[in-house]
Amino acid sequence: MKSAIDSDQDYTLWLLLRQACDASLRARDKELSQYGISVEEAAVLFVVQSTGERATPSEISRWLFREPHSTSGLIIRMEKDGLVTKVADLERKNMLRVVMTDKGREAYEKSTARETIHRMMSSLSQDERELLRLCLERLRNEAVKELRVERKPPPFP
Repeated sequence: MKSAIDSDQDYTLWLLLRQACDASLRARDKELSQYGISVEEAAVLFVVQSTGERATPSEISRWLFREPHSTSGLIIRMEKDGLVTKVADLERKNMLRVVMTDKGREAYEKSTARETIHRMMSSLSQDERELLRLCLERLRNEAVKELRVERKPPPFP
């Protein structure tokens, strides 16, 4: 007799996607720990770098699909660790920007090696990588529709 999971192919695929995501995040976290940062902190530093250090806490939340209070707590911890600082926006006085410190820049630069990611992705051919990219973009876009949020996907380098 088949289990409920075996008969629901969509759920099985979703579980496999979730396991792949969780396992790869743990592997990346292990790699980043040598630089004293987590996957979440590396993601914040990536957003700050990608926006030309014009990222607000709200913008970071949108990029990372995180609740504002979670992002705020993460930024506070990163500020205590000396990775980022919050500064007043010169154009809009009531807005704060998140800026990398020298320590944050150093951690960001080290995190760009991404050796674990490259090793994992090297198991796929170039055609498989392109197909995976297309599939993941489509799944992400459908998830964004399900969330009913107005959000552009972040630009990638």
